[in-house]
Amino acid sequence: MTASHIQTFLAGPALWFSFIVFFGGLGVKTARLLLLSLKKDAIVYNHMSMTWGLKSIIPWLFPLGSVSLRSQPVFSMAVFLFHAALIGVPLFLDAHNLLWDDAFGFSLKSMPDALADILSISLIVCGLFLSARRIIRPETRLLTSAKDHLLILLTCLPFLTGVMAYHQFLSYETLIILHILSGEILLIAIPFTKLNHMVFFFFSRAFAGFEMGNRRGARVW
Repeated sequence: MTASHIQTFLAGPALWFSFIVFFGGLGVKTARLLLLSLKKDAIVYNHMSMTWGLKSIIPWLFPLGSVSLRSQPVFSMAVFLFHAALIGVPLFLDAHNLLWDDAFGFSLKSMPDALADILSISLIVCGLFLSARRIIRPETRLLTSAKDHLLILLTCLPFLTGVMAYHQFLSYETLIILHILSGEILLIAIPFTKLNHMVFFFFSRAFAGFEMGNRRGARVW
């Protein structure tokens, strides 16, 4: 099988499979957790409040929005930049938008390639910082396993291979294959690892707002 055949397979059937596992896995897990919460924590739903839910969520979407994040400004900025690049580059990279248009018939507004390059490199640097922080700080080292470092590496790998391919380091065809493959492995891994916090963060923060804010009157940001 030639490199072009591998790329065609990865950009076709393998990509669709990755999307199915990604959305299907998150959907099933979300439904299971909601049913479990209805069974074990039904009282929380008596205090549901959109206002308190948003009060609990929105401050955490900004780098220094919550008291906890302001107490660790460097960590807060690194996390914010990491996630901004993680979401922004895949959605708004011009080359990706061509794929979205071919696959779904629509595309989003593209960011300049130079900005995508800067954000990708920033994500890699922030990933190294977050991994090093887990090793250096005793309170995080106790809670960190090799799997946590592997997940950070897995998250950074599509961006690293993308940057290397963009700047034509080593073999372009090989790097593109690794770029697509690592991105699809990341999509498949998200529903089954801690990376699923990209969705469940919003549920946990909203529930904290219902319980601690609306029920107990405590500040949740």
